[in-house]
Amino acid sequence: MTDNYDVIIAGAGPAGGQAARDLAARGYDVCVLETESEDEFPSRSNKSTAGTFPSTMASFNIPDEVVMKFTDDVVLESPNNHYHRHQPGAVLEFADFKNWLVDEAEADGAEYRFDARVSKPVMEGGEIVGVRYNGDEEVYADIVIDATGPSAPLAKALDVCDLRREKQAIGIEYEFEGMDLAPDGYGDLTDAMMLRLDHDIAPGGYSWIFHTGGDTAKVGVCYIQNEGHRHNAKSGYTIDDYLQYWTESDPRFANAERIAGKQHRGSAHIQLPGRMSTDSFMAIGDTVPTVDPLWGEGIDKCMRSGRVAAATADRALINSDRDTSASELAVYDQLWNERVAPKVKNRLFMTEMLYRASNERYDKLLEDLHRLPDEQLDAANGGSPLAMFRMLKFEDLSILASTARDWFSN
Repeated sequence: MTDNYDVIIAGAGPAGGQAARDLAARGYDVCVLETESEDEFPSRSNKSTAGTFPSTMASFNIPDEVVMKFTDDVVLESPNNHYHRHQPGAVLEFADFKNWLVDEAEADGAEYRFDARVSKPVMEGGEIVGVRYNGDEEVYADIVIDATGPSAPLAKALDVCDLRREKQAIGIEYEFEGMDLAPDGYGDLTDAMMLRLDHDIAPGGYSWIFHTGGDTAKVGVCYIQNEGHRHNAKSGYTIDDYLQYWTESDPRFANAERIAGKQHRGSAHIQLPGRMSTDSFMAIGDTVPTVDPLWGEGIDKCMRSGRVAAATADRALINSDRDTSASELAVYDQLWNERVAPKVKNRLFMTEMLYRASNERYDKLLEDLHRLPDEQLDAANGGSPLAMFRMLKFEDLSILASTARDWFSN
């Protein structure tokens, strides 16, 4: 075991795992530091809904063996309406998926150190040269990558990513069996991934049901500490209370039971990212503030950020002079905005407006979706201002004004 590497990656999630996989395949000496023990991995970090789409499966050669259920459709729900659209997807077994990433990277020579809690960077001459973990242990590398998610100990110490963390997203998910996926008055969720906009269940956020086969499903709630949450939250309710309220009031759960040991919790932050790199350092995955959890498909964005970080590191290390300066690694920031989250400002603005809308407006939105061409919804989701404008109604002007006021004041 050496203490000097080409690249050190803190965190073995989708972003860190993909960066390690790509760099090891290119022949670099890579060390991944992961907080969890090898025997338990990834029990505490098994936090994702793990829904994804064929483009991600194909782009990263994700094997069918880590898929719990291939789905045919996406369903959007509001309190009194639903919109059904054919859009193939896949619900991953997240633990198997993360272990597959580990196996892929290790097969190409990456070293994983489990039980390795990263605490801070090792600095020389004002630049990062390594990582301290487990108290006083240190490892060194030409490039260090922070993929630790919201904790972000390295990015915080280096003042990267503008980590104000003003709008925290908090989520909880259980896996259920005994679900009724198509009761009267609801859309058929068989072979589907469903997202629900309903402030009664998730004020300032969303809830979901992802079919995982038979009568089982992943079920969760996420709210964001935003204006929508402040206006609609139930006094004293925690995220657990909202999920319990939903399962006790929705007929789809009348005979459902939680599957023991299948509970996932997580958090992220919703804001525009600042600078994501500096000398010898890049921040990837959820260490960079999340863009838009409703439409953004987190696994894909994390893996894409890991991939462009690996490409940037390869560009910096491939020559003999190994230029890892801030100006050289700024290529990562450019690639992130081009390939990971294009039109990030437009999409985030749209998402903030969406969470401020009322339940009645959500019902109208889903009515509109039934008559709008799919291309317009795709364009709005992709950040097209014109497509977004065409979906607005007169009553949305107040939401537009309040969102713009907060946007520019921040």
